[in-house]
Amino acid sequence: MAYPSQLGFQDASSPVMEELLHFHDHALMVIFLISAFVLYIITAMVLTSLTDKLILDSQEVEIVWTVLPAVVLILIALPSLRILYLMDEINDPHLTIKAVGHQWYWSYEYTDYEDLGFDSYMIPTQDLTPGQFRLLEADHRMVIPVESPIRVLVSAEDVLHSWTVPSLGVKMDAVPGRLNQTAFIASRPGVFYGQCSEICGANHSFMPIVVEAVPLEHFEGWSSLMLEDA
Repeated sequence: MAYPSQLGFQDASSPVMEELLHFHDHALMVIFLISAFVLYIITAMVLTSLTDKLILDSQEVEIVWTVLPAVVLILIALPSLRILYLMDEINDPHLTIKAVGHQWYWSYEYTDYEDLGFDSYMIPTQDLTPGQFRLLEADHRMVIPVESPIRVLVSAEDVLHSWTVPSLGVKMDAVPGRLNQTAFIASRPGVFYGQCSEICGANHSFMPIVVEAVPLEHFEGWSSLMLEDA
């Protein structure tokens, strides 16, 4: 999760998020090189009083400064398109979960099970135990098996919401009357935090998302226990 004064992204916990971090570094390096080159040109123009008549009217220079930006845009666009297709790819998910946004909590339904679902509310500040995070903890976590393709069907009951977990590289709008889907793979066990990322009313900042990735055998034990309590 994020920590105070953090400037970069959260640590990647899924293959897609790792790709996004690599693309961010790639694009940032391109931007840095362009900025340094432009700054050098501006500095040279300001500090020198010499003028080259061959540069003032040169077809070759015009060709270069037309083709070079096009090449740079292609170098940025191709990796971006690749990641867009990867994020939209859903192949044989091992588990499907339906997340429904309400004002102001989330409800989860494990559609592969006959009767496994629950509501997830934020834990009030006065009820937090030592080690828990304010505004991020939920009374029921969305538990998933690690290293398994997970499909999440996202919708809303009342207004627009957005189901977002940054470290997993997931952000999907929850629209009333519409079913959106996204997929991810948690590459390591852990607890991953997110929040609703669409302004949804007075308590918009009080509907956290908590995803807990556990080994498969622990997930099977958890699901059996939840089914017994249902």
